[in-house]
Amino acid sequence: MHRLRLLFMVCLLLMQPQAIAQGAPSSAKAHKKVLLLMGTRFELVAVSENEHLANKAIEVGVNEIKRIEALISEWQPTSQTSAINRAAGSMPVSVDPELYQLIERSIKVSKLTDGAFDISFAAAYKLWKFDGTMTKMPSPEEVAASVKHIGYQRIKLNPANYSVFLDDPEMKIGFGAIGKGYAANRARDVMRKMGIKAGVVNAAGDMITWGKQPDGQPWFVGIADPAEKDKVFSWLTASETAIVTSGDYEKYAEVDGKRYGHIIDPRTGYPATGLKSVTIICPDAELADALTTATYVLGPEDGLYFINQLKGVECLLITDKDEMLASDNLSLHFYQNRKSPEKENKTGSPKP
Repeated sequence: MHRLRLLFMVCLLLMQPQAIAQGAPSSAKAHKKVLLLMGTRFELVAVSENEHLANKAIEVGVNEIKRIEALISEWQPTSQTSAINRAAGSMPVSVDPELYQLIERSIKVSKLTDGAFDISFAAAYKLWKFDGTMTKMPSPEEVAASVKHIGYQRIKLNPANYSVFLDDPEMKIGFGAIGKGYAANRARDVMRKMGIKAGVVNAAGDMITWGKQPDGQPWFVGIADPAEKDKVFSWLTASETAIVTSGDYEKYAEVDGKRYGHIIDPRTGYPATGLKSVTIICPDAELADALTTATYVLGPEDGLYFINQLKGVECLLITDKDEMLASDNLSLHFYQNRKSPEKENKTGSPKP
């Protein structure tokens, strides 16, 4: 089996008579904008009969993402997250309720995953370079020292004044494993509020969908082989769904002929092993974003068991042995000829 990864595609199919019968407006169109936000590629799609409304909603969605980045970025010195990190070990920092609640939810995921997800992982991450410049491994002593400064239990929250305190001066929090999902959720929310009943927000693979395509069909997400990226191996259908993937196919380091993916196990300080790709499917992009990292860290066996215990959450895993594992209730549609859904079936429901 070739190594697979999710190729996130918004397939805007031609209108079919069957879709019109379901009540899809014949004059609705999908309006799209692609741009760089939060250091990555965002794609926003709004389905509407009103082009002006669609473009305005996309603009509002973009501005919402920019607002969130200014709030949660650890790289922007003016952000409240940077203020928390600067005050580590010295004093608590009062923040907006929105950021406080995001940290609170992050800690809940940390507890749920027994620390496989942890926003205080940054102390270990700084030892590793996944941009092609890393030529030697950090020493075991360096890794062990970095782990001493990781621990969600040491993030102290005070609901009385929405303050956050890191009790170790070497601690640092970051939202790289949950922030894009949260931003995708919020962009969807503001676009919906403006009257956009169907659309997609895709943050370089952190995708959330709502409603249906202009022809009444669900959104299709294709799974592609990196060796043939323009050909689809199988399809997921998505409506009111988040689909998020994490993998080692883009950011990694090679040292002495061995490949190390960019996802760090916060419990050990070393890159996680056992998986090449994790995809989570659930209604919430923020949760899916966090669970992809946690599942990747847990590994194939523990990760699959963990997801199977969660109601309304499914996963697709590709192991480092090129095995594909799926959670109990995940439904995939396979196409032997690797055709797109509209060529396989004109009814709007992909054939198994």
